[in-house]
Amino acid sequence: MPSEKGAVILYDTTLRDGTQQEGISLTVKDKLDITKKLDELGIDIIEGGWPYSNPKDEEYFQQVSLLELKHSRIAAFGSTRRAGITAEKDPNIQALIKSKAKIVTIVGKTWDLHVLEILETSLDENIEMIKDSISYLKSQSLEVHFDAEHFFDGFEANKEYAISSIKAAAAAGADAVHLCDTNGGILPNRLSIIIDEVKEILSTPLGIHVHNDGELAVANSITAVEQGVRYVQGTVNGYGERCGNANLCSIIPTLQIKMGLQVVELEQMQKLSTIAKEISELVNMGINPSQPYVGARAFTHKGGLHASAVAKVERSYEHMDPKIIGNDRKIVVSELAGRSNILSAAEKMGIKITKDESTEILESVKAAELEGFQYEGADASLEMLLRRNLGNYKPPFVLEDFMVLAEKLRRLPVNHDGTKDDDLLSEAMVKVRIGEVVYHTAAEGNGPVNALDEALRKALREDFPDIDEIRLTDYKVRILNEEGATGAAVRVLIESTDGKDSWNTVGSSTNIIYASWLALIDSIEYWMLKSNLDISTADNDK
Repeated sequence: MPSEKGAVILYDTTLRDGTQQEGISLTVKDKLDITKKLDELGIDIIEGGWPYSNPKDEEYFQQVSLLELKHSRIAAFGSTRRAGITAEKDPNIQALIKSKAKIVTIVGKTWDLHVLEILETSLDENIEMIKDSISYLKSQSLEVHFDAEHFFDGFEANKEYAISSIKAAAAAGADAVHLCDTNGGILPNRLSIIIDEVKEILSTPLGIHVHNDGELAVANSITAVEQGVRYVQGTVNGYGERCGNANLCSIIPTLQIKMGLQVVELEQMQKLSTIAKEISELVNMGINPSQPYVGARAFTHKGGLHASAVAKVERSYEHMDPKIIGNDRKIVVSELAGRSNILSAAEKMGIKITKDESTEILESVKAAELEGFQYEGADASLEMLLRRNLGNYKPPFVLEDFMVLAEKLRRLPVNHDGTKDDDLLSEAMVKVRIGEVVYHTAAEGNGPVNALDEALRKALREDFPDIDEIRLTDYKVRILNEEGATGAAVRVLIESTDGKDSWNTVGSSTNIIYASWLALIDSIEYWMLKSNLDISTADNDK
């Protein structure tokens, strides 16, 4: 198999096929921003959309021509002409030309079932639609790609007709024929056999476009490349209708790192994880943390034996170096951890500990997790646990006491502006010691945790005036033992930010307010620690 750059052409259809995923809706600006990200990644062809289908895509093609792309070329997508009219008079075909894209990709039927029962036309007319559409677009000096829709299903149902469809496309001048597994159900071995047969018949360059309904889209794409297919279609993070399309974030490193086929530059490969995350933000669909290669858990080690082995020989439990694709190795600490997990976590935090200290800390972690704490998604709480267990940590403040009230009956039935007030009132009173000074404060909030947070900030504000830089961005509660009913233990996870960084903390108790308090003070102490605040006045005991 050739290994020089260009042997495989990456064809991205995130902006067209990817947007057919439920829950994804992109503005023109979103599509332009994603285009720039794909260009930065080194994608060869970006399918921008279907200009005839909606005004948004039509506007996109007007705007994208103004972008100064360094690598990518833009393709416009459409279908073959309608039955009964010529390509020259078909508005869909004319919209492709009007888009001013230098590449056009048209989809055509190759499964007789679709021709007869979906298009409701004759098999011969469908062949003429393919030929007329492609030959006309070629007469306009365009590069034309043909998506042979449902090709593999069509091949199994009526092999002769499916072959005659792609032969018609090739004879009309198609620059590439993309074989589509539109229903996503073919197995790699069968796909390989069919591609071999097609290669014996067609000299036109082939492409592959597969869906993931059988969880085989990446495998089928790689198999197609092994059979000599040149163009590989897919989407970032596998976005697409139903179960999605082939995931380019898996295909790219597999082709380049595993198979030696250079598809992007090394610098571009190192941006893969970052760009996958950036595009996930633009489409407002978070990345599956367990997604191969680019997911947050892709190179995460939890088991003590695994962490110990990776600390000695990285490749012992990793199939590749995560840095190549811009991802990171992560050693998490849990009840399954060993000393290597603790030592690795401490090193990453810049904390020096001995092996004996790591053993003691590990026992503290296991005891805490037995009570319901979980540190995998709460690195800030883990760091605070490590520092408190080392014996030389002095907390900046100490809780002396707190009380939280939630009531409704004593409240006035109306607000000051005359509107009806049906909300509960939450009030918290906090007694906090900072050094030798005890602060006794109270505050109201729209809930008990909010009131507690406000009261604590009021107590800390005089000594730490920047405390209001912190705000809570997420608050989650999980019931740990449902059989405990209203007396069940709960785990509270809090995400906080100071506008620059974000961090997560955890608390656990049978009392949801106390669990929240534990997560809350971890968050504030962590921020004080990382902000290098002067806490010399806080000469408190643990």
